[in-house]
Amino acid sequence: QVQVVESGGGLVQPGGSLRLSCVVSGSSINRYVMSWYRQAPGKQRDLVARYPLTGSRIYADAVSGRFTMIREIAENSVYLQMNSLKPEDTAVYYCNADFLGEEVWGQGTEVTVSS
Repeated sequence: QVQVVESGGGLVQPGGSLRLSCVVSGSSINRYVMSWYRQAPGKQRDLVARYPLTGSRIYADAVSGRFTMIREIAENSVYLQMNSLKPEDTAVYYCNADFLGEEVWGQGTEVTVSS
């Protein structure tokens, strides 16, 4: 059974940085399109970044240039390096593993950007 576990969230001041981690167990990360989503209070869950099997990484306009998605095959993990954080980045961040349309979600990790 494939499992996805996120970690690394927390409280950070505006302008600060955080690095979220997502560890996949039960299967090789090579088989999956990996994505990060986020859901702010009262809003829908939106795509933040995607690491496709081939081609370039994809970023939402709101985070482009500030966030970087990294894939480490040896660790069976993906990371989301978040820099220059803004209050509007406050949300629960979810990791998603997609294998031919079959999706596995993590439980989410909360990020709060506030002074």
